[in-house]
Amino acid sequence: MAWFDAGVNLLDPRFEQDAVIERALNAGVSKLCVITTNPKEWENAQLLYQKYPNYLCYTLGVHPHYAKDVNESDFINLRSMLNAPGVVAVGECGLDFNRNFSPQDVQIDVFRQQLRLANEVGLPVYLHERDAFEQQCLCLKEIPPQFGGIAHCFTGTKAQLEHYVNLGLYVGITGWLCDDKRGESLRDAVTALPIERLILETDGPYLFPKTLRPRKRNNEPCNIPHIGEYVASQLDVAPSAIMESSYHNTCRLFNITD
Repeated sequence: MAWFDAGVNLLDPRFEQDAVIERALNAGVSKLCVITTNPKEWENAQLLYQKYPNYLCYTLGVHPHYAKDVNESDFINLRSMLNAPGVVAVGECGLDFNRNFSPQDVQIDVFRQQLRLANEVGLPVYLHERDAFEQQCLCLKEIPPQFGGIAHCFTGTKAQLEHYVNLGLYVGITGWLCDDKRGESLRDAVTALPIERLILETDGPYLFPKTLRPRKRNNEPCNIPHIGEYVASQLDVAPSAIMESSYHNTCRLFNITD
């Protein structure tokens, strides 16, 4: 058994991909899910997967920041690519009313399209949400993800976490939990997370765990064991239990044979 990083922005130019993957494998992280956020990344994710098919899987979708930039042709292309080997979820999709890089009505429309598409092709959804919880839940109630999903990089309250779990979603926990100040609410929330709904992710290169030394510029998949051990300390369980549960949960969500 090993660790699974269920969410890393491996296409980010700050990453030297081969080196990041090698360090992950050396740290016991045997699988990585590469997140995409816009059409410009989709083919690159596919090519990277083809280079490392034993270690990688990937998502295809439109992040709310880029909702204003996509058109019908992009969705036709997205639908055709979702059946390719290695694709495990539609996303990163959802709503972000914090920055509003795309108008809110456009975000909602593009999110709904991706929820419908995920149900059509038989894939789970990879969900982003920031300052839009109520509207996000309305969309999920209107178009329930028939093949499940993950609340990616969850940083909300215990009540919000419980709501997502009641919707049948998995919850992605990152190094945000390790932040002494910003992570307080999440540390409270994670106590209500059933271990069978827990998934670990880095969201690298973002969210370097502040409890890890030495401090580095980029967060990487090789830090997943540290995050897992910190989660274990919060839940008062053995790190091996977190490793096994998060790995199996991720494989179950992504329909990967572990």
